[in-house]
Amino acid sequence: MISRRALLAGAAAGLAPPLGAAENTLASAAARAGVIFGASIDTTAFDNPAYFDLYRRETQMFVTDVALKFDWLRPAQDIWNFGPADRIVAAAKAEGKLVRGHTLVWNDNAPAWLKKLSNREIERVFDEHIERVASRYAGALHSWDVVNEPFWPMDRRIGGWRDGPWFSAMGLAYVERAFRRVAAVDPKVKLTLNEAQCDNDGDWGRSIRPLLAGLVDRLQHAGAPLHAIGLQSHLQPKFPRDYAGFARYIADFGAKGLEIYISEFDVDDAALPDAPNERDAAVASLASDFLSQTLLVPAVKLVATWQLSDRYSWYRGLPGKRANGARFPARPLPFDDQFRPKQMRAAMLGAFEKRAARLLRPKP
Repeated sequence: MISRRALLAGAAAGLAPPLGAAENTLASAAARAGVIFGASIDTTAFDNPAYFDLYRRETQMFVTDVALKFDWLRPAQDIWNFGPADRIVAAAKAEGKLVRGHTLVWNDNAPAWLKKLSNREIERVFDEHIERVASRYAGALHSWDVVNEPFWPMDRRIGGWRDGPWFSAMGLAYVERAFRRVAAVDPKVKLTLNEAQCDNDGDWGRSIRPLLAGLVDRLQHAGAPLHAIGLQSHLQPKFPRDYAGFARYIADFGAKGLEIYISEFDVDDAALPDAPNERDAAVASLASDFLSQTLLVPAVKLVATWQLSDRYSWYRGLPGKRANGARFPARPLPFDDQFRPKQMRAAMLGAFEKRAARLLRPKP
């Protein structure tokens, strides 16, 4: 039996805790496939013992959901709200889980007080924020989403950059500056560049892919500390898809020595049939198609869903009617509102098991 001390030591060292091969969970199946499985979590999970038990059983990693986002940490200039993030990190340590920090720098959802500052003051806040937050959790995290969603072509900035206070004050230099400052504070954490929409094969996704690839090249050419690329993978059936093409795209990052994280995995079912069984089957099919292709890429080392249960999905909190007039609550995750496993969980298990079987095959 693995001792509690050994589990905690492994977590502190950034290693996934060992799991018994007989356990038929997402965590154990992923581990056998050489992948860490995690899920985002917020403090509501601690108020529901049955839901927290799901995290205990099914995950190897807790991903901070909103607790480390700038606007949640800094609702006012003189307030630092570390309580929720501290609670997640402490719970992960107690359970022998890894922790992934999301997200340190993002140009979206900036609080009003930040937008009122001069460019010089914004730079000062930027440096201060990274120093204080990264220092507080140094040694406790497996990885950091250092910069989230740097591109948003709809903002119509040259180069497709997402607009916001950091970009307005520093231009594209804010990205490299963030990575270097985090590395100076915590040299062991894996530093991740996290981006959205690249999984879809429509104009939107195709416009972002070369921008992200170009940024990675610039960072590597400059010698910036970059260890992983996060691809959010909120799958959207309404967009064209070519998951084999997406796999080839992310394989290029692996060839550059970077790990690949499927960092916010779920399926937007708004455009799918209303009947729950039909929707669940379609969600599972899409998840299976996606993972079957992406897990062919050896550099994929992590898959994390955005929450575990439909009840707590971020889609449930979207204002007004959902896309395409969906009339029923979203069902985008591997467990339903009562925390019962759905067809998506079975599809994910199958995809992990196929990768594990490939790893066991003798090499020619």
